[in-house]
Amino acid sequence: MNTTAHPEAEVVVELSDCTKDDAGAVFGVLRSVFDCDRAPDDPPRDTAGSRPAVWSATYDTTQIRGAPPATVLGDTVTAEVQGGYLAVDRLRTALAAAFTVAEEGMAAGDQEKEVELLLRSG
Repeated sequence: MNTTAHPEAEVVVELSDCTKDDAGAVFGVLRSVFDCDRAPDDPPRDTAGSRPAVWSATYDTTQIRGAPPATVLGDTVTAEVQGGYLAVDRLRTALAAAFTVAEEGMAAGDQEKEVELLLRSG
């Protein structure tokens, strides 16, 4: 992903409270729609120890490649998304096409917003 071309279109996604398989499913859905800084062959991995895992990726929402596939999750996934207003809205719309999305909270700034989303199988 070219991170200098459209920085206002980038969204950072952090996934937590989920298994590596569910994180991989969410990242796969987003990768089917947007360019990503993670390679397709770089799936989420288990972490050592008892600390909760948080997986992250950055998506460029400039171009939308089509509708994402409906995807089944094993359990609820918490997604923290941060970026420009339009970019976050585009990413949320893509997630809503594949999952049931509930907004748990939002913090708004001058140029960016951060939203906590709960994702469930639709």
